[in-house]
Amino acid sequence: MARTRVLVVNNGTLSLKQLRGRFEQLGSDTDVVDAAHVPDRIDGRYQAIALSGTKVRAYDSDYYRPLIDLVTGTDVPVLGICGGMQIIAVAAGGRLAEGPQRVGGHEAQVDTGEPVFTYVKPTVTVFHRHTLYLQEAPAGFRAIGRSEHAPVEFIRSDDGRIFGAQAHLEFRPDGLEIMRGFSKLYL
Repeated sequence: MARTRVLVVNNGTLSLKQLRGRFEQLGSDTDVVDAAHVPDRIDGRYQAIALSGTKVRAYDSDYYRPLIDLVTGTDVPVLGICGGMQIIAVAAGGRLAEGPQRVGGHEAQVDTGEPVFTYVKPTVTVFHRHTLYLQEAPAGFRAIGRSEHAPVEFIRSDDGRIFGAQAHLEFRPDGLEIMRGFSKLYL
């Protein structure tokens, strides 16, 4: 059976190797492009797109315009991680706010009725490495998880095609299981 392919967009993450490794562990091959060189379209080459965390602020919509156009113009599932989720949310009108710097494992509550959370308990421990937090789900999305400092820890688009996590799912066992849920649903 042919393996699925995921296009991983590297937005300057420090954990590209780990992110690719998780997808490969879950049965998908990966190709990587940086945010400045995303293709105009994917033409059936990929079954999903994953947006990594970022060093550039997510609200730089000019810099991320080609990436935003790709995400909104395709019909394949999209997984945004940390800054990747923030890029998607800001493009949809979401607001980010500064918060405490968090590095390491932190608990979050998830909506267990969401199929992406099939493999985790209602409280998960996920890895954070950030200071910006989405304050509310933008139009066209809903919040499906929350934590002490992140009122929107996870989002899902109303059509179910786009999923985002404030946390770095490439780390910690619960992150892997959430990625497993994404993979089982979409790949």
